[in-house]
Amino acid sequence: MASRKTNKPVGVIGLGSFGTAVSNLLARNNPVVLFGRNTEQVLEIKETRTSSGQKLDPKVELTNDIEYLSNSCDIIFPVVPSAGFRAMIVMLAPFLKPYHILIHGTKGFDVNSERENINQEGKYLSRSEVRTMSEVIMEESVVVRTGCLAGPNLAQELAEGQPSATVVASPFNEVIQEGQRLLRSDLFQVYGSPDLIGVELSGVLKNIIAIASGAISGLGLGENSRGLLISRGMVEMIYLGRVLGGNTQAFIGLAGIGDLVTTCTSQLSRNYTVGYRLAKGESLDEIIGSMEETAEGINTVKVARSLAKYYRVRAPITEKLYDIMFEGLPPTTALQYLMKYPFNVDIDFL
Repeated sequence: MASRKTNKPVGVIGLGSFGTAVSNLLARNNPVVLFGRNTEQVLEIKETRTSSGQKLDPKVELTNDIEYLSNSCDIIFPVVPSAGFRAMIVMLAPFLKPYHILIHGTKGFDVNSERENINQEGKYLSRSEVRTMSEVIMEESVVVRTGCLAGPNLAQELAEGQPSATVVASPFNEVIQEGQRLLRSDLFQVYGSPDLIGVELSGVLKNIIAIASGAISGLGLGENSRGLLISRGMVEMIYLGRVLGGNTQAFIGLAGIGDLVTTCTSQLSRNYTVGYRLAKGESLDEIIGSMEETAEGINTVKVARSLAKYYRVRAPITEKLYDIMFEGLPPTTALQYLMKYPFNVDIDFL
């Protein structure tokens, strides 16, 4: 289907650093309506024209009226933390129509809220209890044409206008074409992928390895150690990703290895920062309490560890990171374990 031409604005939901950066990217080509739930915050941003430390493009309009957003925009980019994603879609759903397209930018899992301890022996999570954000959209609304944004997209670098790229993934060609039309510019390349689940899983699972990479730096280790971690982390992502419904190709593309390398090597990454501070001796509660925005990898470690146990997938990095974060294992002990882990073959998934 050919791309639609419309003068309608594009919607964005979420006033965090990435939601703000996406709004400014979209505003290069289109008018944008940016939604925030907090009335006082929206009024303040309207006055200062600054959100999450970023100056807003003049073509970005602020609103806290979700019905106005839905009626004004055929295409909406939800960019909110995974913990609040379902509640946001439930709030949005009464105003959505089958013609709407939603392309989310959230890198996390949604888990059955009735499960109290997802890492209880013998009661681990199965895939039927875990949703990606596109699955949440389809469960809670009439929208069918969904997609996601994933790739090496650190919000601060996007805000600075540095060259970057992303992947718009969707089983619908129209969604990919619209994402490319709306986002592409001289400084921002947009690739397409039909493997929505694989690309979503790539964006989610790489946050685990990013936390571990931050811990590598916090322990004072060098780039040989990080290279080892990234390469073995990629293997771990592929094993788990495949049992959850993703294809290997997604993990070795921009949304997989591209995003993995970026978040594992940048101090701008929230997940990297969590690992660094853990290795320096801070508690997880201290770290979470002092962070302004969510590090999705914290919850992802819990979910991925439970899934790996259920499906009996080798995931030693995820396992030891869970022990560091939630069981009090010293990072140096975890490192000693990983160095002795009996890997015999380098690549065994192709």
